[in-house]
Parts: sequence; structure tokens; C-alpha cells
Amino acid sequence: MAEPPHAAESDYDSSDEAITITLTHRNTPHTFKFPSDGTITHLSEDVEDTLSIPPSNQKFIVPKLGLLKPPFKDPSMSLVALQDKKIMLMGVEAKEIASLQAASEFAAKRNAARSAARRQNRPSRRRDQGRAQADSTYTFLSVRPLAGLPHPERSLALLERLKEDPGIRASMRKHKFSVGLLTEMEPLSNTQSSHEGTTRLLGLNRNGGEVIELRLRTDAHDGYRDYKTIRKTLCHELAHNVHGPHDRNFWDLCHQIEREVDAADWKHGGHTVGQQSSYYAPGEDEEEEFEDHGGWEGGDFVVGGNAANNTKGLSRREILAKAAEERVKKMNMERRDGGKPDSGPSS
Repeated sequence: MAEPPHAAESDYDSSDEAITITLTHRNTPHTFKFPSDGTITHLSEDVEDTLSIPPSNQKFIVPKLGLLKPPFKDPSMSLVALQDKKIMLMGVEAKEIASLQAASEFAAKRNAARSAARRQNRPSRRRDQGRAQADSTYTFLSVRPLAGLPHPERSLALLERLKEDPGIRASMRKHKFSVGLLTEMEPLSNTQSSHEGTTRLLGLNRNGGEVIELRLRTDAHDGYRDYKTIRKTLCHELAHNVHGPHDRNFWDLCHQIEREVDAADWKHGGHTVGQQSSYYAPGEDEEEEFEDHGGWEGGDFVVGGNAANNTKGLSRREILAKAAEERVKKMNMERRDGGKPDSGPSS
């Protein structure tokens, strides 16, 4: 027999006009009651008191309203707008984050120890020293999984695998790419559905290599996407370290990085013979045809350093539709120029 939803003890007096908010955290429903003048800030405070999740770790995903997280744009927003909505709460306790950081530090020390052991087991050469220095410079300076989702240690291991991938390391060393943070993208809040289908954001490059986000998980958070598909998305995002717009120069570099990564993979025994740019795909099982256009940050639409003024005032769906039209035009131009639009790996 299922247990009833948890009802939180609120500091507010109950009344006939009380607002009831029900949210789900880790598949468990929690119910909070507020007076008629309750605000989003009151909800955040009660979540902290009841679930021990500090505001800095709270993310509320609300249908139609999208992602809400402290500090809120409108701290006095009435909870009436959230009543009767299916709200998902993402967030972890402070002690869980400390445990995750400890696991990340342990993995970093382990990899450093392995690298040191490999260097000791081979002759010391100036070339090897130079390469080791390049590897420590032209790499991802830190990796971090997304807190609040199941099994963060698996995401951490996958991010570490991408960081240490021979092809990725070789390409970053060749092009002198240094990325501040490689992290995980939350899949649910980066998925858009309409009558035309579902569009998924696969990757995001913030400020020319300051942060790269990758979609590692499936939509339901219950599995992980194919490694080589994720790696190909990473190749795409690395190309945005140099080129923002998706022009001929960008695609040439993107495909060059893909070839370099595949070549290094083959050599190592693999089976494969200020600005924000993003990578979209139309479906989880249809990654052969990627829709590649702009990303989102703070409600503003940004396209790889080439912001379009004619998108102001449009809704997100209208902007995505407009970007899709531009993509078709671009593909036609590339074909006339003898180019080839980027495509993901076949399943």
C-alpha cells in the first residue's frame, strides 16, 4: 500500500484560503500549505526546513514556467501560479554535495597517481616531459557531474573517461584547447516537445570554452547515452572554442577534430575506423540528423557569438522554429558549396 504524500509543517497559520503546493523530489511527493499571500520565497524556505536542501541547491521545474531557482527573479511571486501544477524539485543536501566532492577529489588523485606511475615506468625524455606539461595545460581543468540526479558517481566516471580519452586529449593538445569545466547537462529541462516532435539539447559551450555541458543521460534519468555519440557532441562543442557561428570555418574544424579523435581511437585499440553555442537533436533515437543552433541563458537567445536582433520578442518555440528554417537554408548553401552538413553517428 502506497504511503500518502508527505505533508510539511508550515510556520504559517492555516485558513480557508490556504494554498496547497505538491512537489516531487526523488519520486516522493511532498505537500506544503501556505496562506493566500504565500510566495515562492516561502516555498523555498519550507523546502530548506523540511528537506534540508539549501536554497543554493534548489531547482523547481514547473510546467510552462520552466526552471525556477533561488535567487528568484521575482521573490514575491504568488504561489497561486504554482497551485495544482506538477512540480519537480531537484536538489541535494549539503552533506551529499560534500560526499560528491570527496569522490571527485579521490578520482583526480587516483588518475594523477596512475599518470605518475606510467611516467616512472618509461625512459625520461624531454619530449615526454613536454607532452606531460601540455596534457596538464590543454585539457579540462575540472569535471563535475550534476548534483541531484541518481548515481552521480557514474556520471563522474563518464566525464573522467571523456577527459582521458586518447583522441580528445590528442586533439586538445594539438589545437591548444583548455576548458575550465566539463560538466553534465540536465536532460529534462533541456528538452522541448511540440506537435512537430521532440528536440533535445545535446551540448553547450559557454563563453568560448569556459564551460562545456554534455547530455549524458536519457530523458528519464534511468540510463546513459552511447559513449561515442556523447564524444562526437564534445568534438562539436570543442570547435566552438574557436568559431561561434556555424559557418564553413566552424564545420571544417569540427570535422577535423572528429577525424583526429577517431584516428587516435583506432591507434589505441578502439573499434572506430562570451558567448554560448549549443547542439540540438530532434529525437533520442534519431541522432543521425542534428539540429544545430543557439542556446539559452537567462531567457536570452544567443547564437554562438552572432546574436540576431530579429528574434527579440519571440517565444522560445518561435525562435526554435526560426532557427530550424535557417538551418535548412544553411544546409542548401553547404551542398551548393560542396560541403556536408554535420550529422551524428548512426545507431
